[in-house]
Amino acid sequence: MVEKKVVIIGGGVAGAVLAKTIQHHANVNLIDPKEYFEIPWASLRAMVEPSFAERTVINHREYFTKGDLIVSTAINITESEVFTADGRKIAYDYLVIATGHTDPIPKTRTERLDQYKGENTKIKSARSILIVGGGPTGVELAAEIAVDFPDKKVTIVHKGSRLLEYIGAKASRKTLKWLKSRKVDVKLDQSVDIDSFTNETYQTSAGESIEADAHFVCIGKPLSTTWLGETFLKDDLDGNGRVQVDEYLRVKGRSNVFAIGDITDIQEIKQGVYAQGHAKLVAKNLKLLIEGGAKEPKLGTYKAQAPISIVSLGRKHGVAQFPFMTVIGRFPGIIKSGDLFVGKTRKELGLEPNAKKS
Repeated sequence: MVEKKVVIIGGGVAGAVLAKTIQHHANVNLIDPKEYFEIPWASLRAMVEPSFAERTVINHREYFTKGDLIVSTAINITESEVFTADGRKIAYDYLVIATGHTDPIPKTRTERLDQYKGENTKIKSARSILIVGGGPTGVELAAEIAVDFPDKKVTIVHKGSRLLEYIGAKASRKTLKWLKSRKVDVKLDQSVDIDSFTNETYQTSAGESIEADAHFVCIGKPLSTTWLGETFLKDDLDGNGRVQVDEYLRVKGRSNVFAIGDITDIQEIKQGVYAQGHAKLVAKNLKLLIEGGAKEPKLGTYKAQAPISIVSLGRKHGVAQFPFMTVIGRFPGIIKSGDLFVGKTRKELGLEPNAKKS
């Protein structure tokens, strides 16, 4: 029997888990502009401890051993083929779009590891650091620096009225209190023009001056779906650029095209653990469709997840929002902050949890 052709566009959390899970059940092509998968929620730890990235930046070929890896960018799709920037045309029976966010990072693992070393040098050599953005990335980076380098002066400038606006106000208040206890200066309802930098000073929209000899921009990255607006799926994007999916995670009205991860219009917090759930469900549904033959199988359905989130605050603390309570301190830190789920994620990809690859 001829193997069905599955094309996965995107090698982030969702795409990597799906490729690993489905590779022995179909002829799989994974298309990604970089040669590696990276555990995204661990990237900030790698900035203060570059050796941590040895476990979090993983060549696709370490876990995706059977299918075809195409290191390029998808630029167009039809109802039967995918076209890439390097001129390839790849036919598919089933297509899964998992492009996540636009993030201009290096192509090779070695270049990415070197980038972390450079960021670490930047932090170590700075006396004062400005972080633009008070979402989870900005908060976690500020906490990592405050814990590992307590002598650094850290300032967060956030345009919103509170930190971590994607979760509840109680979590925001507890996080703000924790940061202030670590001498992190937080300026809310303000923005800063990075280009306003003169004599090691930045100007905020409120007219305040911030002294800093290094800065990091930690604002949300755009969805990587704009290109779909020029394809046959152009009418399947909502007003926010998200792909509209049904309960099976198929693109609405399509029988053989799926979308998973942050690009979907599912009403839930966009985070890695849920993207992994999308991938596992679509892997199950693809197996059912491939093995079902002419018979239409009963596919698994996806239900939007409750707003649970854990934000790391350095190596031992965290703030956690659960459906009925918000907790800050050692308990959420024990859950996430020590290893940042890196060992668990590596294990799910079939890799040694603690192995380092040079």
